[in-house]
Amino acid sequence: MGNADLRQLAALSDVAWDEVADSVVAVDAHNWLYRYLTTTVKWTNDEVYTTAAGEEVANLVGVVQGLPKFFEHDLTPVFVFDGGVTELKDGEVAERREQRERAEERLAAAEERGDAVEASRLEARTQRLTDVILQTTRELLALLDVPVVDAPAEGEAQAAHMARRGDVDYAGSEDYDTLLFGAPLTLRQLTSKGTPELMDLDATLDRHGISWEQLIDVAILCGTDFNPGVDGVGPKTALAAITEHGDLWSALEAEGWQVANADRVRALFRDPPVTDEYELDTDIDPDVDAAREYVVGEWGIDADEVARGFERIEDAQVQTGLDRWT
Repeated sequence: MGNADLRQLAALSDVAWDEVADSVVAVDAHNWLYRYLTTTVKWTNDEVYTTAAGEEVANLVGVVQGLPKFFEHDLTPVFVFDGGVTELKDGEVAERREQRERAEERLAAAEERGDAVEASRLEARTQRLTDVILQTTRELLALLDVPVVDAPAEGEAQAAHMARRGDVDYAGSEDYDTLLFGAPLTLRQLTSKGTPELMDLDATLDRHGISWEQLIDVAILCGTDFNPGVDGVGPKTALAAITEHGDLWSALEAEGWQVANADRVRALFRDPPVTDEYELDTDIDPDVDAAREYVVGEWGIDADEVARGFERIEDAQVQTGLDRWT
């Protein structure tokens, strides 16, 4: 996840679904998909989502179960997929790979001793977004007429950019990095039960009397996906330092701290690689029959596992059509 320390500083509030209805949200696709992927793996027998050829496509179950939430609340999703991983994130990627490898070792041991509960928990932690998962997700979204945007680099940066341009109403991600990339409003908990959580950039800045640039400096001191922070420095200490000294460089000099690649990380958040080359058709008309055939017929997913999800999508579209005539 992005800089979780920012939760202590961010202006967050629960919002009712009807408050965000008739809106468009740019969803950080990798973040959203990974959460549904791990949940599906954790609570579903792997025979349900494993093809005869041994390909695991739990993502197809996750997409069918997750998309109805948007449609049922008149919220139009635009899925933004990551492009290339920035070099600055190499350390984070390597650490996640090591964590996954350790989990795989523990998974093998749990399976060997017959600990089904532990094996299920660890199997979810070993999941990764394979080429097959990403490709089948895109193909299913196309059949369901859900818009897709390809980011040059970080998906949450592109989502934030689209929100800043006003092309969408919200960014959608569990990462707090959308604040640092400048998203005015972010919807969180889109993969959870209950109502969404709204993260407001302007309210965050007003609460602490700082600028967006200073918020980035605070995060760099705490540590982000792109840099380790200063040892022992949490969000309150970092905020106090930036408030007192004005900016990152002054704080580093005054406190005698050092942060590797601070200038590059700062530039990345202020001016990330993004694109304006996208077209958004948000008048969604899902072909549910074709999507069902793709998931069940082509990929062999157990029909019972996705039946309710497809029913909810159909029901939501019927209701949307009725609403247009009221």
